Amino acid sequence: MPTQQADLDRVFQALADATRRDMVQRLVAAPATVSALARPYPMSLPAVMQHLQVLEDCGLVRSEKTGRVRTCRIEPAALRAAEQWLAARRTAWEEGLDRLGRHLAAGPADNPDGPADNPDGPKGSTGSTGS
Repeated sequence: MPTQQADLDRVFQALADATRRDMVQRLVAAPATVSALARPYPMSLPAVMQHLQVLEDCGLVRSEKTGRVRTCRIEPAALRAAEQWLAARRTAWEEGLDRLGRHLAAGPADNPDGPADNPDGPKGSTGSTGS
């Protein structure tokens, strides 16, 4: 489990950068050469290679060199692991919000732990302008 957690940490750390997220998005659509990936960015080829190295190190991208051309492609397993982690959190958050919604909908009469009914309204509210 600690190795899985470290792998997941590296995936999210890699995706924290907008350029790398854009590269991943483009590679999800189709494999691309390094030069094609680098084209839209106002940075040097070595800088693009550093971004790709981060993506490869965390397992999101795989590249292979044929002759002088390096082609990159997405590795679905790493994306799937991040998606599964997010889905588990989303389920927990939704369950918690559903419980909160039911609690709030129940109102104070159905909630023995809630505040007692106050006929004067909330504290500090007198109902008059004080003039």
